[in-house]
Amino acid sequence: MTDILIIGSGGAGLVAAISAKDSGSSVQVIGKSFPTRSQTSMAQGGINAAMANVGEDSIEAHIADTLKSAQGLALEASVKKLCEEAIASIQWLDRIGLPFSRTKDSKIAQRQLGGASGVRACYAQDYTGLKILHSLYDEACKKGIDFINEYFLINLIVEDEKVHGAVFLDIKSGELKEIRAKTVILATGGYSQVFRGFSTNSSSSTGDGLAAALRAGAKLSDLEFVQFHPTGLKNSAILISESARGAGGYLLNADKERFTKELAPRDVLARAISEEIEKTGEVYLDIRHLGEGFIDKELPQERKLAIAYEGVDPVVDLVSIKPVAHYTMGGIDVDENCMSNIEGLYAIGEGANQKVHGANRLGGNSLLELIVFGKLAGENAAKASKAYADTQVSSLQLEKDKENIEEILSYQSNENFYIKRDNLGKAFYTFCGIKRNEVDLSKLLDEVQDTQNKLSIMGLKDKSKIYNTNLIEYLEFSNILELSEILLLSAIQRKESRGAHFREDNQDKYDVAKHSVAYKKDGNLCINFI
Repeated sequence: MTDILIIGSGGAGLVAAISAKDSGSSVQVIGKSFPTRSQTSMAQGGINAAMANVGEDSIEAHIADTLKSAQGLALEASVKKLCEEAIASIQWLDRIGLPFSRTKDSKIAQRQLGGASGVRACYAQDYTGLKILHSLYDEACKKGIDFINEYFLINLIVEDEKVHGAVFLDIKSGELKEIRAKTVILATGGYSQVFRGFSTNSSSSTGDGLAAALRAGAKLSDLEFVQFHPTGLKNSAILISESARGAGGYLLNADKERFTKELAPRDVLARAISEEIEKTGEVYLDIRHLGEGFIDKELPQERKLAIAYEGVDPVVDLVSIKPVAHYTMGGIDVDENCMSNIEGLYAIGEGANQKVHGANRLGGNSLLELIVFGKLAGENAAKASKAYADTQVSSLQLEKDKENIEEILSYQSNENFYIKRDNLGKAFYTFCGIKRNEVDLSKLLDEVQDTQNKLSIMGLKDKSKIYNTNLIEYLEFSNILELSEILLLSAIQRKESRGAHFREDNQDKYDVAKHSVAYKKDGNLCINFI
């Protein structure tokens, strides 16, 4: 039995693993894919810290900007910790070898992102997340941390309201396996694939950890808050980083005129772009005036992406863009120690609700969150694991999961769940995206619940065991449906507009901000506002 089982090998999971290992614990890191393929690699713009290397800034200003962006739904103590630990986090990344871009006097370079009152985001060209991920993986390998790749999380093992490990599907062999642990840290990412085809996130962002936590008895909170990034490529939904606007890029309408503040908070800007597209048919990103030399030095990835996916070169062309789903603010509800309501179960990263992003995440804070709270979770799980003895637990969960997989493999394939999955992604973008209303949300909820009831006739074509991606994608779709229902129910019941949740039929805010909390009681889904 390992001390700490970390499920998810992206940035948050790697930081937690390093932290726990440094605390003297035995650690295993389990990933659905491979560490360097995680969603962290797609965070391009930068990581916030009030270092004041380029202009004036302060920790107090960082805190104020974060709270303002969160619109009443952030926990001030957590935001304070996030911002106060930022400079030390950057210094640690620098020490382990992250190749930050530099100013002329060799300080870490910084750029301004939307919603920030100062030039605060430290960056490595426009590959910041990727370089953080690789640096963390290198550090974890140096410390001899044990990785198991291509394991799909099926369910958590929970007895007497205490977590004891998890059951996985070994993708390579098709066998179900259980891994026991004294504590578990979920770092499995968000659920943006609810908006399949209209998200900047990887196709693996299917909320597997959230769904497993819910089934195990954990609480989820604020799932209705999904951030739409203002500048996704129009046809492919590939992200064009905020760094392009932070460097001085313009947003132009179909008449080639600027129509909004390029560095407004993301929720405000996404709505402005959406409305402009409705009025004039097009919105463009224009960085031509920055010059080829600057673009190739500071924004090389944005140029490559525009050329590869849209066939336009931003050095000489306007780039057509649209807002697309980018970041899920809600997640597994955790306390100040990163622990859920299940003893020994921690959650971090995009899959957790640490209550630092609230209704609208401040650009540059997601990478910071995974460093600050990944470290905290690793330390706390290490302390907790020392107090737990090796406990004998039944294999009941494993046996249940084996029966469930066998049942899924027996389903008839009368309807193609891939078609339903893609159609639902488009419907969510249209009716539960940047603008929402109760009529559309209710119709979409009916469709989701109807699809849940039909899962048994949406069986698999592939019944084999080895690398059965058909089975994995079916399980992912099941998880997405489970989270979709919560998202919709929470969005319907939140009869206000706040941050990324914009209700056309009620644009006012409640006097008091409340969190939505979802959980299961006697098998029934419950949602409260607290």
